Amino acid sequence: MADPSAPPVARPVRRARHAVVRRTERLTPHMVRVVLGGDGLHGFAADTFTDHYVKLLFPPADAPYGPDYDLEQVRGELPREQWPRTRTYTVRSWDPSALELTIDFVHHGDTGLAGPWAAAAQPGDVLQLLGPGGAYAPDSEADWHLLVGDACVIPAVAASLKRIPADVPVRVVLEVDDAAEEQPLESAGDLEVTWLHREGRAGEGELLLDAVRALDFPAGAVHGFVHGEAAAVRALRRHLLVDRGVPKEALSISGYWKRTLDEDGWQSSKAEWNREVEADVA
Repeated sequence: MADPSAPPVARPVRRARHAVVRRTERLTPHMVRVVLGGDGLHGFAADTFTDHYVKLLFPPADAPYGPDYDLEQVRGELPREQWPRTRTYTVRSWDPSALELTIDFVHHGDTGLAGPWAAAAQPGDVLQLLGPGGAYAPDSEADWHLLVGDACVIPAVAASLKRIPADVPVRVVLEVDDAAEEQPLESAGDLEVTWLHREGRAGEGELLLDAVRALDFPAGAVHGFVHGEAAAVRALRRHLLVDRGVPKEALSISGYWKRTLDEDGWQSSKAEWNREVEADVA
């Protein structure tokens, strides 16, 4: 039991990094690339994992502070509704010599927070961020690799493909709006990519399960990366663990987002979702 007379332990101070937009590029009709730079990225390290992510901070439109705000001060002195909103994005690439951090954003018109920001971003715009975090990189000892998800997973998939050893089988299944959303993917491995087009269907993930069920798995031990919309990921997880017999430790699998919730709502409910998902195959 903790000593009640001991002084309180201060919680770690999370220092946000200041980044500056250097350039942007429209990759597809619904994917915008933003390249960030600046001295605030000194010491940023995103080379261990291929699913590195950052927490981007977006102040509300009526925020009583400018882009150089101190995050801890804002959270300590202002009501929660005036705090920056957090949105999580995968690191597409990181160039430490150039201090350039590349992030790709899915953009569907005025929907959401980060997508519209990326579409309107101009060189010189300031963005603060936390991170990076991360947990996955392809296992160099695996006999083959499986990478599955929707459009938001493409940056992590593209980064992961660079780590697949030469000639090792790698099967990628990605669901996007239509053919215009496909992007070039390259790997030294024996790469096969299946693009699935929703073409107006109701929501993300509906085609992924059928495609993975129909996939001929190469021989040997697989290392899998399956991320995306929560309902689709849950169904895929059960299929891989129960129907295919893939060991749990051979999978990196999680819901990046949930169709009916924004990120704030999803993050607050994700612990319960994780418990439900674990019970699926208990």
